[in-house]
Amino acid sequence: MATFFLLIIYMAFISLGLPDSLLGSAWPVMQTDLGAPLETAGLLFMTVTAGTIVSSMASGTLLKWFGTGKLTLISCIMTAGALLGFAVAPSLVWLMLCAIPLGLGGGAVDAGLNNYVAAHYKAHHMSWLHCFWGVGATLGPIIMAQYISTPDSWRDGYLTVAGIQFALVILLFVTLPLWNRGAKNNHTALSEEKEDLYGAEDRGSDSSVKPLRVRGVRLALVSFLFYCGVEATIGLWGSSFLVNMKEVPAAVGAQWVSLYYAGITVGRMVTGFITFKVSNRTLIRAGQITALAGAVLLILPLPPVFSLAGFMITGLGLAPIYPCMLHETPVRFGRKHSQSIMGYQMAVAYVGSTFMPPLLGFLASLFSIGVFPFYIVLSAAAMLLFSEKLNAFLTAGKNALKNNTTFTG
Repeated sequence: MATFFLLIIYMAFISLGLPDSLLGSAWPVMQTDLGAPLETAGLLFMTVTAGTIVSSMASGTLLKWFGTGKLTLISCIMTAGALLGFAVAPSLVWLMLCAIPLGLGGGAVDAGLNNYVAAHYKAHHMSWLHCFWGVGATLGPIIMAQYISTPDSWRDGYLTVAGIQFALVILLFVTLPLWNRGAKNNHTALSEEKEDLYGAEDRGSDSSVKPLRVRGVRLALVSFLFYCGVEATIGLWGSSFLVNMKEVPAAVGAQWVSLYYAGITVGRMVTGFITFKVSNRTLIRAGQITALAGAVLLILPLPPVFSLAGFMITGLGLAPIYPCMLHETPVRFGRKHSQSIMGYQMAVAYVGSTFMPPLLGFLASLFSIGVFPFYIVLSAAAMLLFSEKLNAFLTAGKNALKNNTTFTG
């Protein structure tokens, strides 16, 4: 029963990833059918992620009101309804309205499931949870690619994903009693494990701490901003770049973007095993260098197949960065401060996802979508730069403590 219940949670996270990659894959066709400017996709994306930020910030209160099971069910109803609205949308205004519940539902599911797994399951399940988000994000463009070969057919792609979401709604409704039972079964063992890991002095967090005053936090926040900006920008604009600059068919562009998400998914699954032998810091650095190399490949005047390689290499590079940076938080800043700092990191991550893709859309409207690879390279380079500055800063502080000298920063 425990395995079946965990499978339900993983399926819910697959459904969370499914809508995230649909808009970028379908936009080259949607833009033509709706007669919309290219940069409108950025506004739609920003509306979705703004809703995600709001519901994530309110998730603590919502979880107290409804519990994780009911909140997940309500959120999936909202996302399924929003996707159905996208499928029948007669205008851009309708799409903007549907983007609101899509973001609100997605943020609540994200925060609720992460909180539930963190509270009731062992740590390695959290790694696989984010891997299953990648499964959904990979399947989204694959599904859409089956439909967008003809005008107005993107609606069938959204309708198919909406049907999958409604099927999950039925499953969640039927299995709703399992949530409390699963929490009860896992609570005792996990409580004992956390006591062994952290000790009595680390159980609580310092609610009075001001995260921005903790040394090095600002550098970490900038790294999170650029990471999520790169990941989201490629997902939203990658297909448009391939269609307009590399002259590949829209269906092929969607498939290639799905391989980018596949790179993230496979990379995170493999990373789960590598972490037994390699430190988080090494994995973060290696991932950032790999992502930068893949982005540089997109700039070079090479045949389109090299763009496919660039997308996949970038995805593989991005794979370990986000989970490893999250996991490194207590090591970097101490367990006492990590809870409050983690919230700031998640908020800044959403800011990067919200504003960096629309910024590229604005630049593309001024110049062309040809700025896409340069934008990605600069963002990836900035992520690497600030991450390395943070490593140097923390190393200097550690050495100062060893030598009993004063360290300021």
